[in-house]
Amino acid sequence: MPHESLQMTPAVPRLPTAEAFDLQPSQFPARGLRDLFRPLNELLACGGDPRLALDLARGVNAYGCGPRPSPQTLSFASSTASAISKRAYERAGAAREELMHAAITTGLEEAFDARMEEMREELKACLRLAPGEVDIVFSPSGTDAQLHALFLARSLLGPALTTIVVGADQTGSGTAYTARGRHFAAVTASEREVRLDGPITGLSCDSIALPLIDRAPDIRMRADADLAVLEAVEAAVEGGAGVLLQIMDSSKLGWRAPSQACLDEIARRWPNRVRIVVDACQMRLGRRRLKAYLDHGYMVMITGSKYFGGPAFSGALLVPAALSRWVDRNADVAPGLLNYTSRSDWPKGLRRLRNRFQLRISLGQWLRWEAALDEIEAYYRVPDAFRSHALRELREGIESLIMLSPSLGPIGSASETLAAEDQEFAHPTIFPFTIRRRERPLSVGECRAVYHALARDISEAIGGSDADRAIAAGHCLVGQPVRIERQDEEAVGVLRLCVGARLVTEAWSPDAELARQNLERELDRIACVIAKIELLLACNTELARFAHGV
Repeated sequence: MPHESLQMTPAVPRLPTAEAFDLQPSQFPARGLRDLFRPLNELLACGGDPRLALDLARGVNAYGCGPRPSPQTLSFASSTASAISKRAYERAGAAREELMHAAITTGLEEAFDARMEEMREELKACLRLAPGEVDIVFSPSGTDAQLHALFLARSLLGPALTTIVVGADQTGSGTAYTARGRHFAAVTASEREVRLDGPITGLSCDSIALPLIDRAPDIRMRADADLAVLEAVEAAVEGGAGVLLQIMDSSKLGWRAPSQACLDEIARRWPNRVRIVVDACQMRLGRRRLKAYLDHGYMVMITGSKYFGGPAFSGALLVPAALSRWVDRNADVAPGLLNYTSRSDWPKGLRRLRNRFQLRISLGQWLRWEAALDEIEAYYRVPDAFRSHALRELREGIESLIMLSPSLGPIGSASETLAAEDQEFAHPTIFPFTIRRRERPLSVGECRAVYHALARDISEAIGGSDADRAIAAGHCLVGQPVRIERQDEEAVGVLRLCVGARLVTEAWSPDAELARQNLERELDRIACVIAKIELLLACNTELARFAHGV
């Protein structure tokens, strides 16, 4: 994948200097301002964990995305990560310039804190959440947001706590650690060195992992998911623990569990022993459903990446205000949480909590959220009817293309009966599939090789006609492989074609014919991705050659 040298400074607005404002050094109030002068692409990649680090040879991170726009890439990987769009990149550059001006007047810390508070209100407006009813806690990632939810749950239920993770086989890899209050990497987003899997002071607890995949030969959601959740909650409560129940909406395969009937039964049987947090980090749910969760008193974890297509590592926890305000008045901060959050991550209304945290200015986290807000605002400017129409058309086209492929095996949706609050998400937006070669499904390692080969120009290895070489040269991003365990058989890998908000935003036009052509263009691009998979499978070269380059 061609990339400009990482040493080149991107074209961003020229920034003001102290001299431009006729200020003497002693009068210059913006302590820390020099960090804002770093190249924009560097700022967008900082303030996360090692997954954001760039491969200097290719200029991309572990997700195959760089910090600059990459319009030539066929990107259908919104379940994992997306390259930043040109529009969002420009928004980040403009936001940096605006903060620079504000910082020169009031100081960087005050200007940064004020901008974070403004972004909360902008995000609430996009999601149609009433001011004063919900608090937003920003975080570097959805994984960090899980620690914030754990802290709030322990404050409400006490230290004897068990986290139950529904869909533990289809959530982020860090959840196995955060569910137990343990460090999920060797370095935090605040650049504090910690011990992977070491306990986080004040957050340690027990956890129960509930997988969703039935281990039968055909891949489907387990039929007893509701029963498994009820039994796990009952056992934990009878053992004397409070429960933080992390439910799934939606999983890596687009699944939702448990059912609302199950959640209602939990509320009836254990009204003061269970707190619920929704893993909605994919953000593939209607705004009505999101509000319904909050109205039930649930916390909700979201990201600005995934469906909305902002840069990876932009997380947040939505908290019903009554819950967060109680914690603010009554709880002490877990000491270990200080390494995972900053004062500006928390709303100004939570004064007591905020005063316990340092103000660490994470320019990367902030700029990634600026970019994500641009994508969210653009998406919701598209008329409701077209959003639903576009997702329906893309669903029908993608499902047809997968069915027509001789090598791809579709995996169906396992969502509960869809209701009015699902809105446009009555249509699936994640399309998982297995790949068969020589009459057997590819292993996880072989799927990983396909995943990496799709993102590279492999025309020299494939050969063939000019048309074949043109397809093989394309750079394609799809959802990262998901490991599927099967009873008494080798685990298989699943790849995913994903519809993200940007496909809808860029397809929209008030000219119905032009909008139709735009949707057809996206389906043609998806057909190119599938064609490249077929070329890979037909190639005599072993797939292992493509695992780390050709």
